[in-house]
This record gives sequence, structure tokens and C-alpha cells, in this order.
Amino acid sequence: MENKLILGTVQFGLDYGINNTTGKLGRNQVLELFKIAYDQGIRTLDTAEVYGNAHETIGDFHKKNGYSKFKIITKFPHFIRNNSINEIVLDYIKQLAVNSIEVLMFHSFESFKTNYKALDSLVELKSKGYVNNIGVSVYTNDHLKQLLNEDLITVIQLPFNMLDNFNLRGDLLSQLKKKGKLIHTRSAFLQGLFFKNTNDKTPIVQKLKTELEILNQIIIESNCSKEELALSYCLHQENIDNVIIGVDSVFQLNANIKAASYIIRQDVIKVINNIKVKDLDLLNPSLWK
Repeated sequence: MENKLILGTVQFGLDYGINNTTGKLGRNQVLELFKIAYDQGIRTLDTAEVYGNAHETIGDFHKKNGYSKFKIITKFPHFIRNNSINEIVLDYIKQLAVNSIEVLMFHSFESFKTNYKALDSLVELKSKGYVNNIGVSVYTNDHLKQLLNEDLITVIQLPFNMLDNFNLRGDLLSQLKKKGKLIHTRSAFLQGLFFKNTNDKTPIVQKLKTELEILNQIIIESNCSKEELALSYCLHQENIDNVIIGVDSVFQLNANIKAASYIIRQDVIKVINNIKVKDLDLLNPSLWK
């Protein structure tokens, strides 16, 4: 059975994440992770041109494991040469060793607006079977609202987790689903922030200390792990189709796959839904200092 989890690849090509102490993984480690993920039912990878050599490593896996081909979500760089979109996409397909791209995404809402003319070429590539879906990766609710009536955009990727939660996103998720869009969420662990000790002196930990302590109390009362609570909260949202996770070891991958089977109680979901972070900038890792 296909897993609702999507495996993110940013840390396979770059050093990434507030809680990542291992740095970028070696190619053999990544290939092993891909095999385990595929064998456990994860069938989609989330990647991007700017994720270092991630494309090439995925292609290497596909060439060595011909019958184990992942669906691929990848993203354009922020600035696209409109006259070479066909060339870029065909190059991606070659690098990744696949027949088509499952979702070709604009890396941000700003990139989508800047490169809006690229949609014509992408629609043509879609008609030829090289691209199955066109998507946009966003951060803010304002951007989500603006995408509601963009019928050519069929996949939306956004942050969603126990703090960037239903209280903030719920109504818009419902509206997006009514428009027939697929919703993929990222940052389930808020880039590893949920695993930090609340006494850690990192500024972002201290600024969100109250909310993190509330979550720790819920974990104690629910008798579950942080992975179980964080992943199950996202996976049990009716309007979320898939949840992207990032890992930096085989141990972490197996822990997340196991955690994804945990079933969160509805009353616990309601408690988490009521957590409200006042300063929304604290939920955007790109703004952390």
C-alpha cells in the first residue's frame, strides 16, 4: 500500500535543518535510504534543482533499481529562462531517470508570479505527458487565497504542523480541496524545532518556549513520542493528501515510518488546533535569526 508520506531530499544535497547535526549525507547512505523508503511504501520524492546534487543521486538510484521508480516532485529555480523551459524539463527527466515529472513546482509564490508566462509551456509539456501536475510552494495564507482561482495549478505545497496549524490554515485548506487541488504539507517537525529541549538557548526555542512546553505536556499525557504526535496530527487532517518528511539517517526514516502509523485522538487534535502563535514570523524558518 502506498504511504501518505513523501520523502524530502533537501538534506541529501545540502546541509539543512536546525536539528541536523550530521550534515549532508553520503551518496551510499542516501541510496540505502531510498531503498528502505520504497520498500516501506513511500513512492514519492520531493526535490529541487537547487538541492545540490539531489537530482543526480535520485537518477543514480533509478538506474540501479529499474523496477523501483519513485514519482518525483521537483521545483524550478526562482528565475526561469522562459525560452528554455522545455529544455530544462527534459534535462530534469534525464537527470532523474524517469519518464515524467509527477509535479513540477514553482519554488515560491514570488517565483510563480515572476515566471507566470512559463505556464503556457508547462501546459504544453503536460499535454505531451512530460509533466503530470503543476504546483506552487507557498508560505502565507495570502498566497493561498491568490491561488484558489488558478485552475492550472493543481498541487499546493505549504507548511503545516502543530504550531502552524488548523487554527491558521484550516479554512483555506477546505477551500483549496473544494477547488479540486492536491495539498502537500511540509515542515511537520518545524525543521526539527519540536525535538529541541525547551531550555535550549537558541533564540527561536526561547521565543516559542511556552507553545513547545504545551506540546511536551500533550505528549506526556498522550503517552506517545514527539514523532508520533507531530506526524499523526498532519496525516489525520482530512484535507491534506500527503505529508513531506525530511530525515538524516536510516534510524530516523524507520522511526518516522513507524510513527506515521500512530492514531491521534480527536480530542488531542482539538487541543492542538487551539494553540495560537501570535507572531507568525516565528513559524517561518527562513526568518529565524
